[in-house]
Amino acid sequence: MALADPPGPTDFRSEVVEIEPALAGFEIEIVGGDSFVLLNVDEGVTAEVVGYQGESYLRFLGDGTVEENAVSPSKYLNEDRYAAGVLPEVVDVAGAPVWRVVGSDGSYAWHDHRTHWMNPLDPPGLGPGDQIAEGVVPLVVNGTEIDVTVVSIWQPAPSAVPVLLGFVVGAVLGLIAFLRRDLLARITLLLAAGASFVALLAYRSVPPETQPSWSLLLFPLASLLIAAIALSPGLLRTRGDAIRRQQTVLLLLASLELVVWAFLHWDWLWRAILPTNLPFWLDRFVTATVFVAGLGATAAALAAAGSPSPQSPLWGEGTAGGSRG
Repeated sequence: MALADPPGPTDFRSEVVEIEPALAGFEIEIVGGDSFVLLNVDEGVTAEVVGYQGESYLRFLGDGTVEENAVSPSKYLNEDRYAAGVLPEVVDVAGAPVWRVVGSDGSYAWHDHRTHWMNPLDPPGLGPGDQIAEGVVPLVVNGTEIDVTVVSIWQPAPSAVPVLLGFVVGAVLGLIAFLRRDLLARITLLLAAGASFVALLAYRSVPPETQPSWSLLLFPLASLLIAAIALSPGLLRTRGDAIRRQQTVLLLLASLELVVWAFLHWDWLWRAILPTNLPFWLDRFVTATVFVAGLGATAAALAAAGSPSPQSPLWGEGTAGGSRG
């Protein structure tokens, strides 16, 4: 399934509140706040997810194979969180299913529009703490029909303290980078490492079939690599002013990538639920720190680029290759 919208931050949390009748052999939960339904089926157990028009949509075989019905309208409606896709001509509710393998470990996640608020605008007349949606996901497990009831609750706004603290720490780091350009490379590397840790954990926190966004991962990893190269001047194979100019360009690029990453990550600062296993406050703190400090590092790199002859290497004293040529 080629999902068009990976899990993102949200103000709504959906939860399974009832499974009727209760039956062993499977686990079902909501991941990404309210983004995806995740079904895990034990070995030897068979299960089927019933689509929106009563058709066979997904089936889980006893050996762990997961298959999707290629002519189910649910397949195409679920490619977009708000079912905005157009149904192709191959859709056939009444005909025989056309099964395609999508998994092999008895586990699969999918958008299910019966489990979340179906509008990009907030529910009118409601607020934090209110129930905004309720729906039932029908399953057939080992031949038994089961109704899984899910409700979605509007969550209170998160505390602004981690964000404000991150802004303060970021401002301090940015100021240090600007005033002490010999520390610029190390500060940029530190920021890139923090952003990469946050992004990598978020990427690995959701099932791979939900296709988490690579953009939120590539920017900090690229920044980390570039900053590491800038901090290892021996890799640049030049000396004196030439190596300083190359290093300045690298640090400018690395810091800009961090600012772009934090900007793309901006919604994560203010939404109640984040698609990550990292504590939400820590994700917000790191993002806020990286954004402000990244701006400071960018300004420092621009200032260094405008200086015809830097007084000291940007990688700092005592680093291999850091002579004052």
